[in-house]
Amino acid sequence: MIDQGMQYGAHNYKPLPVVFSRGKGIYMYDIEGKEYFDFLSAYSAVNQGHCHPRLVAAMADQAGKLTLTSRAFVSDQYPLFCKYITELFGYDRVLPMNSGVEAGETAIKLIRRWAYQVKGVEPNKCSVLFANENFWGRSLAAVSSSSDPDCYKNYGPFTPGFDLIDYNDVGALEAALKANPNIGGFYVEPIQGEAGVNIPADNYFNEVARLCKEYNVLFCADEVQTGLGRTGKMKAIEHWNVKPDMVVLGKAISGGMMPVSAVLANDEIMLTMEPGSHGSTYGGCPIACRVAMEALQIIVDEDLCGNAEKLGKVFRSTLEKEIGGLSWVQTIRGKGLLNAVVIDPAHSTSAWQICLNMRDAGVLAKQTHDNIIRFAPPLTIKEDELKVALSRVAEVFHAAN
Repeated sequence: MIDQGMQYGAHNYKPLPVVFSRGKGIYMYDIEGKEYFDFLSAYSAVNQGHCHPRLVAAMADQAGKLTLTSRAFVSDQYPLFCKYITELFGYDRVLPMNSGVEAGETAIKLIRRWAYQVKGVEPNKCSVLFANENFWGRSLAAVSSSSDPDCYKNYGPFTPGFDLIDYNDVGALEAALKANPNIGGFYVEPIQGEAGVNIPADNYFNEVARLCKEYNVLFCADEVQTGLGRTGKMKAIEHWNVKPDMVVLGKAISGGMMPVSAVLANDEIMLTMEPGSHGSTYGGCPIACRVAMEALQIIVDEDLCGNAEKLGKVFRSTLEKEIGGLSWVQTIRGKGLLNAVVIDPAHSTSAWQICLNMRDAGVLAKQTHDNIIRFAPPLTIKEDELKVALSRVAEVFHAAN
C-alpha cells in the first residue's frame, strides 16, 4: 500500500511507513491489527479522540437529513452554530470556513478590509505582520508569509503586503508598528507549533495586546493548532489573560470528522464584509455546523481543557525524570498536551529514526525541523495510559543513548 501511494500520489509528504485502517479514542490500528498510542492527534485535529461516539452519531444523523445547501439558503443548523460558538468564545460574530488555511486567508481579508474601511489606510497599502517561523498552511498567501524555505522555495512570485518580525520580540513589534502606519494586523500563533512548540516569554502577549491597541492594529490569534483545549485552555492565548481582536479556529473544531474552520471577531471587524465580498460553498454547511457544535460541547462536557492542563504537567515531569538527564536531550517543553523534545542535531540517532523506533514500540509521533519531536495525544487520554506510553518513549530514548 505504501508503494502504491508513492506510485500514484504526489510526493509532498514523507509519512512514517505504517498503514492504518482504524482509530478509536487514543489509539490507532494498522492493517495487521497492531495497536498504537496516537501522540500526534492528526496535528491536534482529534483532540476528542478518534471516532468519538457522540461525533459519529451526530455526523450520521445529520448526513441522513441534510448535508449541503450552500450559503444561497439558510439551513436549520447554521443559526444554531453561529449563536453557540460566538457565545462560547465571547465574540459578536463568526465566519465559518473549511480548512485552517482558508480561515487564515479569511482573517487576513478581514484585517485588510478593516484597515481600509475603519482605520483609513490608503487603498492597496495595507501590511500584515507575521512572526518568523510561523506556519498557518500551504496556500500561496501562507507561503508568501513564511520564513521557511521548504514552504516557499520555487513558489514565487509571492503575495505582497506581508512583513516578518521575530517571534517573542516586543522591541521588533514596536519598531515595525512605529515604522509603518499602514499595518492592519499582527497575525500570530500563541505558541508556535510547527516551529517546535515555541513558547513566548510571560509578558509577551500582554505587550502585543498593548502595542496593537496603541497603534490601532488588529491582534489576530491563530489558534488552529493551539486552541480547543490542546494547551489546557479553550484558547491558548488565555494563558496570558488577553483577548485578541480576532481568533482563527480549525482542526479540532470538528474532532477530525471533516474540514471545519472559523474566524471570530466583533462587529466593527466582521461587518466590513457585505454580501458578495467573501464566501465558500461548503463553509457553514449543515453537517459542518452540527458536527462542530458537538465537537466543541464534548470539550466542555468532558473537561478536556482541565485534563490537558493536568496531564501536561505529568508528561513534562515524567520525561524530565526519565530522559532529561541524557546529554543529547536539549529541552523538554510545552503547555498542556502540546509538547516537544528537542535533541542535539549532532546525535548519532536522528529524530526521524527515534520516531521510527517509537512506532515499533507502539507510540506514534513525528519530528519537525529535523531535531524536534512533537508529542500531542488526544485530550481524552488518562493518566495511567499516558504513563504506559511514556515508559515506551523513555525506553526508546535510552536505547538510542
